[in-house]
Amino acid sequence: MASTYGTPLYVYDLESIERNFLDFKQAFSGRKSLICYALKANSNLSILRLLASLGSGADCVSIGEVRRAMLANIPKYKIIFSGVGKKDEEIKEALERDILFLNVESYEELLRIESIAKGLFGGDSSANGAKKSESSAAQNPAQKKAQNTAPAPNATPTQEPKKARISIRVNPNIDPKTHPYISTGLHENKFGVDIENAKQMYLYAHHSDFLEPVGIHFHIGSQLTELEPIRQSAMKIADLARSLVAIGIPLRFFDIGGGVGIRYKDENPIKLYDYAQSVLGALSGCDWTIICEPGRRVVGESGVLLASVIGEKKTATKRFVIVDAGMNDLMRPALYHAYHHLEVIAQEAREVDSKGAESSKVDSAKIDSGAESSQKTLADIVGPVCESSDTFCKDIALPTLKAGDIIAFQNAGAYGYSMASSYNSRARPAEVAIYKQEVMLIKPRESFEKSVQDELDALESSAKTIENIAKNHKPKL
Repeated sequence: MASTYGTPLYVYDLESIERNFLDFKQAFSGRKSLICYALKANSNLSILRLLASLGSGADCVSIGEVRRAMLANIPKYKIIFSGVGKKDEEIKEALERDILFLNVESYEELLRIESIAKGLFGGDSSANGAKKSESSAAQNPAQKKAQNTAPAPNATPTQEPKKARISIRVNPNIDPKTHPYISTGLHENKFGVDIENAKQMYLYAHHSDFLEPVGIHFHIGSQLTELEPIRQSAMKIADLARSLVAIGIPLRFFDIGGGVGIRYKDENPIKLYDYAQSVLGALSGCDWTIICEPGRRVVGESGVLLASVIGEKKTATKRFVIVDAGMNDLMRPALYHAYHHLEVIAQEAREVDSKGAESSKVDSAKIDSGAESSQKTLADIVGPVCESSDTFCKDIALPTLKAGDIIAFQNAGAYGYSMASSYNSRARPAEVAIYKQEVMLIKPRESFEKSVQDELDALESSAKTIENIAKNHKPKL
């Protein structure tokens, strides 16, 4: 595949993705449930179309992801819109698309959703966001209800005005035991609201003519490998949900978020049956539909990033192996100091058939950073980007490598391409998928021409101004 499609190249195993998703469905099969794949992990449309065919919903954190989900044939009634920074126009479009619900992250956002819903569904021409400040937000829900008792102009005596379906993301203040950059369930994190504020928000929404609270949500972090924080969070949020139902707020969905981890190095991933049981145990006697939002666990171990060795460089103290993939292609090592296991495939060991496809006889040597061998020396694997942080691993034992040798970065299916950029004007890599030995190009390599076309179009309109500026700086003879 490296010979056919070039490198850097992402390669995904669709059968593995299929199995992983169905494992989640099986784990929660004893209850009403909806598995909403988290697009942030990998949003390639071919992968989304596969998941849609398996019955997946979508957890989205931008209107772009909502659009992708719908392009992939994920039904609107299975789409959730989350995220701390939803813009007014994003909220408006999500409501117009009639998705399942929006996960609300703050009181201010709740008010904006209400105002936008009023503009869309209640005859108010202003749908551009809340005109009220938080200081004028109803601290007294009964007073708010009295202000909104008049029916909408387009409603009939027997017709209820349409409402914005919402869920509130509650922050349980429980340590998820993960990397601080992907911890989201503590009060010091920017996500969600505390329990006391959540209660007030639910009361407000319940008495609003334009909001319909249908669910409750928590998500404490990513790459979780311990069950206890998940169990504690589920218990805490379930108690809150029961108290809300007891006062007449008819919740229908209990959204447990995602974050179940995978094995990158020596982690012990949570078994999905145990994961489901830890949540189900907190919901005894409740008839809510459970929503789960896995991303990494579905696609993470199902993808690799192939990179070609450009060459080696030695200094007085260091050996560097330089590859053609950079931090712009796989950000995780630079951002989180994340570990990705490696396989090295020597160029002379790759047998290429007449169609350019690599033979099954490929001799790949698995590299263990702790291995000791007289033929191996310690090296850093680095990319071509002009940052010292553009390093995939440090001090790993490697044999002498030649230009054209392939390094496969394992477990790169999640937060790989989806976090890629064009930094240094480098083209984003191609993406290839395999299903039952069929190889499919699911995204071509980004072309330079396409990447600059919008700028060239803009340059035509700005050229005169740029030329005038340049004239002012011509040297005087």
